[in-house]
Amino acid sequence: MPHFRIEYSANLAGRVDMSAFCRAMKAAIVSTGLFELGAVRVRAFCADDYAVADELVENAFIDIVFRVGQGRSQQDLKKAGDAIFAAANDALKPLFATPHFALSLSIEEINGALSWKNNAMHARLRGK
Repeated sequence: MPHFRIEYSANLAGRVDMSAFCRAMKAAIVSTGLFELGAVRVRAFCADDYAVADELVENAFIDIVFRVGQGRSQQDLKKAGDAIFAAANDALKPLFATPHFALSLSIEEINGALSWKNNAMHARLRGK
């Protein structure tokens, strides 16, 4: 963990470089110092079908769910969320120039007793 899932409306195609946004979000996550590089996963999924607010075709959204393992204080997670959300707002600044865009981020803590992992990248990355 952490896993960062970006869901976005299809009408953002051509308006947001989603690969660049994923890399910017990974950099923001790592910069918090709370998460090990080998555990970070950032991925984006396009929602082809959606209905947003008053259903104007211009309405667009990005919804982010950030899933993290247990063991960090709420204060640390709040600081991380604030920093990551600020980075997302900065990266998406042009979208806020119109009244048709919504951005959301939530952090979910995963119950360690109900989460299984096997990550071969840790040994390689920890050796650096």
